[in-house]
Amino acid sequence: MSVTQLRARGASPSPSPRVTAGTLLQKKLAGNPITAITAYDYPTARLLDEAGIDLVLVGDSLGMVVLGYENTLPVTLDEMLHHTRAVARGLRHSFLVADMPYGSYHSSLDDATRNALRFIKEAGAQAVKIEGGAQRAELVQRLTAAEVPVVAHIGLTPQSVHSMGGYRVQGKSLVAIDRLTADARALEDAGAVAIVLEGIPRELAAIITAQSGIPTIGIGAGPDCDGQILVFHDLFNLTFSPPAKFTRQYADGAAFFASALTQYRDDVAAHRFPSDSESYHLPREVQSALEAAQPRARKA
Repeated sequence: MSVTQLRARGASPSPSPRVTAGTLLQKKLAGNPITAITAYDYPTARLLDEAGIDLVLVGDSLGMVVLGYENTLPVTLDEMLHHTRAVARGLRHSFLVADMPYGSYHSSLDDATRNALRFIKEAGAQAVKIEGGAQRAELVQRLTAAEVPVVAHIGLTPQSVHSMGGYRVQGKSLVAIDRLTADARALEDAGAVAIVLEGIPRELAAIITAQSGIPTIGIGAGPDCDGQILVFHDLFNLTFSPPAKFTRQYADGAAFFASALTQYRDDVAAHRFPSDSESYHLPREVQSALEAAQPRARKA
């Protein structure tokens, strides 16, 4: 089996202090951009944490990029908790936010609060993220009162794909602009610690950011937000689909892995792997005894 060097409990903390909701607000006030990326497992979390990423989101996008679903809707609460636990084990610096999946906060305030508390208590998240505008204000207020920090999410909200009629840019009319700015105000007033702005025009994102007393994190919302977030797999061309306009590929992970896998396949097929130096051997005395005990081949 392969051996992964795990971080032991009680190990020395990261050289950088742990990022908190207060840290994110300080960065906004100081004009220092917030960096955020999604993660779904322990090794990716380690990489992001050690790179100094401010915020790590266990996004329900794992439904598509990890689990192979068509969209985020089938993702379950148990799946989100499982992946959040894995990511939490890899973080010492980054602020950990977990998406509440579709259906986990839509039925009642009591159920939503109970589910949100599980992310904090059982999975190690520092905050949860929920989608929706002013209609979620009461829920944000309830979770905040229960000491669960909330990151809000408005604009293009993937869990609303059916009601939106697909993945479409939001906030392109004056009516939509008024609605989204009102949503942002309502969520901030309810106690949200930050707000994700997805798939909206740059100009609208700039207005909301300027009016907000909490950090805005953009994805497909232009450069004027207080921070930016992307899906890890988009950065490395691991989505097996055409990239969205707002993504930037920083490395071709698909080509890298494909090349290595092809080389491995060919080496095994040609008996080049494993080599003698990559194999274990018997101690000399055991090997000698084994050879002596083996029946000798008859001479012709």
